Amino acid sequence: MNTQEHTALPEGRDIPFLLLGILGIGSSGPVIAKSVMPISTLVFWRNLGGALIIAPFAYRKKEWRVKSNRPAMKLSALSGVLLGFHFLAFFAAMRFTTVAAGTALASLQPIFAAIYLKFKGARISGQSLFGLFLAFASVMLITGIDFTLSTRAFTGDLFGILSGALAAGYVLLGSGVQKTLSTSTYTTICYGTCSLVALVTALGTRSQILHFQLNQWLLMLSLIVGAQLLGHSLFNLTLKRVSPVVVSLIVFFEVPVSAVIALIWLHQKPQSGTIPGIIGLLIGCGIFVLRNKPIEAPGD
Repeated sequence: MNTQEHTALPEGRDIPFLLLGILGIGSSGPVIAKSVMPISTLVFWRNLGGALIIAPFAYRKKEWRVKSNRPAMKLSALSGVLLGFHFLAFFAAMRFTTVAAGTALASLQPIFAAIYLKFKGARISGQSLFGLFLAFASVMLITGIDFTLSTRAFTGDLFGILSGALAAGYVLLGSGVQKTLSTSTYTTICYGTCSLVALVTALGTRSQILHFQLNQWLLMLSLIVGAQLLGHSLFNLTLKRVSPVVVSLIVFFEVPVSAVIALIWLHQKPQSGTIPGIIGLLIGCGIFVLRNKPIEAPGD
């Protein structure tokens, strides 16, 4: 994939898909914070529901019958493992710190994605290095504020950063796999594997899996429809044509969407300094990606 492909903005139907995706994933943090289901249980039901809904479309394609598709299917499962641990970390961030801070730190995803491309042989411009410095300075501003409040919030910040790194790996793998497999086949395997990771975690921690009140199941349904189907699935669909770095960049807009929903619905008023930190993070990540003109992985 050349430089132009890494920085080209989405076109055509990918634009409404990505806009819907932003609204979908933007609703995720507040719903997670509102729910009282154990973290691993939330991840399990959310991804199992997504996999079951998409599975009939994958079954129609019958791509698993093609022997040459098996390596891509194994990578889809690996992507599901990364997604599972991403969700566990992200959901923990929503419980340990504020929605605004957690989603902001998780949005470091494109930085991790671009760093991976650098290790693949890409060069990074001076302007991008400035953006990287600004982004991490903003992270320190956010985490520093939370650390003065409580070690619990600081732990949530660390979960947010970890979830961003894992999300980058998931998006990069998904982008490569979908050059071979359809989005429906990829997401069915990915979400299915993710749900298994969460189920093993739930059983290992003896978390409650069933017997919740109706309002908790309604929150779960909103997670499946909003964050999973309108969010992750539409983003995965655009990865067939849009660079994973650009898709990750667009995920930045989850931060203000989540913050606004959390303010209105959960009455989570951001602490002083958190908003400047989020703004600096978004600007820094944007400079890093959009000014990173020489990104070029050999052999692509």
